[in-house]
Amino acid sequence: MLYQELIRRKRDGGELDGAEIGAIVAGITSGDLGDAQLGAFAMAVLLKGMSLPERVALTEAMRDSGEVLAWARGPVVDKHSTGGIGDTVSLMLAPALAACGAVVPMISGRGLGHTGGTLDKLSAIPGYDVMPEATRLRRVVEDVGCAVIGQTGALAPADRRFYAVRDVTATVESRDLITASILSKKLAAGLDALILDVKCGNGAFMETLPEAEALAQALVEVANGAGCRTRALITDMNAPLAPAAGNALEVAVAVDFLTGRAVDPRLWEVTCALGAEALVLAGLSQDVEQGSVMMQEAFRSGRAAEWFARMVAGLGGPVDFVERANSYLAPAPVVVPVPAPQGGVVTGYHTRALGLAVIGLGGGRRQVTDEIDPRVGLSEIAPLGTAVDDGDPLALVHAADGAAAAEAVAAVRAACRIGEEAPTGPLVLRRVG
Repeated sequence: MLYQELIRRKRDGGELDGAEIGAIVAGITSGDLGDAQLGAFAMAVLLKGMSLPERVALTEAMRDSGEVLAWARGPVVDKHSTGGIGDTVSLMLAPALAACGAVVPMISGRGLGHTGGTLDKLSAIPGYDVMPEATRLRRVVEDVGCAVIGQTGALAPADRRFYAVRDVTATVESRDLITASILSKKLAAGLDALILDVKCGNGAFMETLPEAEALAQALVEVANGAGCRTRALITDMNAPLAPAAGNALEVAVAVDFLTGRAVDPRLWEVTCALGAEALVLAGLSQDVEQGSVMMQEAFRSGRAAEWFARMVAGLGGPVDFVERANSYLAPAPVVVPVPAPQGGVVTGYHTRALGLAVIGLGGGRRQVTDEIDPRVGLSEIAPLGTAVDDGDPLALVHAADGAAAAEAVAAVRAACRIGEEAPTGPLVLRRVG
């Protein structure tokens, strides 16, 4: 099969069948398809688009380019978020779903752009192995019911090469290729069900509701077309979801949430909503109302905290991490408040700017090779509707030195909007699927 003929047909708006798409993915995996040809194919898809059958075929072929995990029991469930600021949901959701009877091999990623990554957060826990060997992964999932880890080399290898080429050929933005990239990795984990959290707002990649709806619809259609029961919630990201942003600081928020020491209401609402939908998809609850009750009971009973502690210990972390998290999470040497520039009410944030401030502190990557400082970030971020006087703290900056702290203070002050009345609106904007 001549790759250039398939590229030409897609360039001209034609449709490829499953066997032809499978041949392209086989060429990606083997290296037989050159980078120039792969870049040309990606550009053709970006410009001409793919039909639903093509997107399903591409996703399935990329999923099958490596190992597809199988589990001795189920239902097998996962969650994916398109990324936001203070999005610690995965750390609480995985153990809560496992405590409700689901099997959760959660394949997560590192930070992307201005957003934080679940793997970077878990890497703040001493000893936690985010890339375990297959035998350890299977043991933890079978014993505990959940493991939050990164994509291993055996899962969807075609996606890694394809993404690397897209990254340097200005084709990352293709919705068709974004869909296949996300889902091929997720479905390679052997899922029965998947819940998607598509973020929308000034801290999300999809800033407008129509953009978020289009991506959610594409993901839901393709995942269901590939045989995985899938639904999406579109959730608001016009303010940080948690009162902290930064790796160790967000882990501390998650532990406080799991133990009940401090439960942020926004984080609670989104986590329970996603969990309720996941339990319905998995067949573990009859409807979202029952699923919500099950999720709340898993948290309030302490079972989710117990499952989290077992997962951390099983993946190499401290056995008493939940009880002594503060003694294991390294503190930043400099902690300073961000004074409000005026009195009034916190009406909003330029949320993306908060994520960039964390990166500026060293809590994210400017280059792929950058080392992350897990200690730095923002905590005690004032929620929307908070009344402040001139000089009151809007947040605390955790920094490696005074110069970095001063820059972050200025960035957070500029990102915070203070007015007379905070806007009100739902956190869950749409339900798709």
